[in-house]
Amino acid sequence: MSTSEVFTAGPTGDKIRSDCQVTYTPSHHPLRVEIKSMVAVLFGSSLRKLVEEALATLGITTGEFVLNDFGALPWVVQARLETVIKRAFPRLQSQVLPELKAHSLYGTTRDHFRRSRLYLPGNQPKLMVNAGIHQPDAIILDLEDAVPPGEKDAARFLVRNALRTLDFFGVERMVRINQGQRGLDDLAYIVPHNVHLVLIPKVESAAQVHAVDEQIKMLSQASGRKAPVFLMPILESGRGILKALEIAEASPNNVALAIGLEDYTADLGTQRTVEGKESFFARSMLVNAARATGIQAIDTVFSDVSDEGGLRSSVAEAKALGFDGKGCIHPRQIRVIHEVFAPSGDEIEKAQKIVKAAEDAEKHGLGVVALGSKMIDPPVVKRAMRTLKLAIDTGIVAANWLGEEQP
Repeated sequence: MSTSEVFTAGPTGDKIRSDCQVTYTPSHHPLRVEIKSMVAVLFGSSLRKLVEEALATLGITTGEFVLNDFGALPWVVQARLETVIKRAFPRLQSQVLPELKAHSLYGTTRDHFRRSRLYLPGNQPKLMVNAGIHQPDAIILDLEDAVPPGEKDAARFLVRNALRTLDFFGVERMVRINQGQRGLDDLAYIVPHNVHLVLIPKVESAAQVHAVDEQIKMLSQASGRKAPVFLMPILESGRGILKALEIAEASPNNVALAIGLEDYTADLGTQRTVEGKESFFARSMLVNAARATGIQAIDTVFSDVSDEGGLRSSVAEAKALGFDGKGCIHPRQIRVIHEVFAPSGDEIEKAQKIVKAAEDAEKHGLGVVALGSKMIDPPVVKRAMRTLKLAIDTGIVAANWLGEEQP
C-alpha cells in the first residue's frame, strides 16, 4: 500500500442526503481528523466523538481522515468509516458495531404473510430508514444485484448496522446474499445481527441450500443466536426449476420458494412478456414444489412501476396460479399487491362457514367436520383458517367475528 494513496467511501454528487462521504489517506504522521457537517452547530461535538471512538476501535493512530456529512445517522457514519479504513487495511479484523437497539429485537414465524417484500439496495441507507412505514410484509436489504461490484463491501457494513439499529416499523427483515462463496461470506455480517430470513439467489441444487444452512448454523452457535434464520431459495434458471422439489426439501428452515423471471427467461434464451406464456411451466413447477413441501410460493417482481393496471393483472394471475406473494421494487406497488391478494367476499364467506363448522365439531367432540352433507378434510379447514387470518390482517373481517377473540 502506498502511503500517498487516498481511499474513499460514500456517495458522490451534489444531491446527497442522509449519508456521508469519507476519505482516508494513510501516512506515518499522527492522525488528523477533519469533519465538515451540515449539522455541525447542533451535533458537531458528538459527531467528532463518534468518529474518534470508531477510529480508536479500529486502531487507527496515523494518517488523515476527512468526513463530509450530509445528515447521516450515526450508524451510517460508522459503516462508511469502517468501509474506508478496511479498504486501506483489508486484513483488519476489528469491527465498529453500533449499539444493538432493543426495539430491533423482534422475531418472525414460518407462516408469516409474505404477500409483499420490498427490495432495498444494500448500499443506499437513505432508503432504509423509513422503508417500513409503507408496511410491506417484509423488506429485503439486497447485497446482490442491486449493489455495484465496487460497493459490495460497503453494503455489508451498512446492512449489518441497519439490522442492529432500525426497527423497520416491525416488518420482517430479509437479506438477499450474493452467489457462491461471496454469499457465504455475507452471512457473517447478518446472522449475528437479527436478520429474519435469507434469500439465496440462483439456486440450482440442494447442495447450495445445505451450504448456506451449515454456515448459518456455525455462525449462530458462535454468536449465541437462538432464533432460527429462515431461508427462501430463488429459482432463476431452467436447471433450478427442474430441481424445484429437491431444493424445496433441502432444509427444514426453508419457508418459501421464489422465482426470478428476468434471469430465467434469459437462461431460456427468450424474452419475458406480459402474458407470461414463456414462464407458465416454471411458475407452475415452483408452486407445486412449494405446496408439496408445505412452504410458500413467491412470484417475481413486476418491473414497470408506473403501470398499476399491469401490476394488478400480474398479481391476479399469480394468485390464480397459487402464489402467496410477489416482490416489490417500489413502495407504491405494496397497496395493489395487498388488495389483490386479499380474499374475495365469496372466499371469506366460504371460509367462515368451514371454520364455524370445525369449531362446532370440536365443541361437540366430533372427529369429523361436516358442512351440510359434505365432509370437510383437515387441509380444507386449515386453508379456510388461513383465508380468514389474511382477511383479518387486511382489515376486511373483525378479529372477533366468531363472537370471541381468535388466537
